[in-house]
Amino acid sequence: QWSPSYKNSQPWEVVIVSGKKKEELSGLLVRLLEEGKAPQPDIPEAVLWPPEIEKRINETMKKRGALLGIDLNSPEIKKKFKAANFRFYGAPHGIFLFHDSSLNEWSIFDTGLFAQSLMLAAHAHGLGAVPQAFLTDYSLEVKQFLGIPDSKRLVLGISIGYPDTENAINAYRTTRVETEKILRWVE
Repeated sequence: QWSPSYKNSQPWEVVIVSGKKKEELSGLLVRLLEEGKAPQPDIPEAVLWPPEIEKRINETMKKRGALLGIDLNSPEIKKKFKAANFRFYGAPHGIFLFHDSSLNEWSIFDTGLFAQSLMLAAHAHGLGAVPQAFLTDYSLEVKQFLGIPDSKRLVLGISIGYPDTENAINAYRTTRVETEKILRWVE
């Protein structure tokens, strides 16, 4: 709750879904996926990534796929992977972060700071937390299910629970760009 925000606006709103309601929401999201409903997130994914970023994304997908022994570029595998997202990867709780849709990019940034603080706090208490943009694919339906007015923007979903240390994907760690490539000193 102590995450910084622009002008101390604290724009985030949090809904945690668990138990039967989480299972119902999961079923709804998987059904929409199976029916072929096109995703309509409140915050659309980038259509075109700068080449350097696209290269990192592709390398990550390739490494994750290799770890799991699957081709994450296969449409059928992608659909199964997305369905696993919609099942919260088996985690007992799903967290949804919202803010008022009239707000601008600063509030998205602020909500991201809050999400990072939440995930770091979870980790400090031995929990695993996975940020999931896919959980925003059907923003309207998620908001309707959770009783959130359409005047709110669904920013991010997070699955949270104790990590399954037996699952190979939980051993995977993404790489980071070398500091020299992202940092420049000007004196």
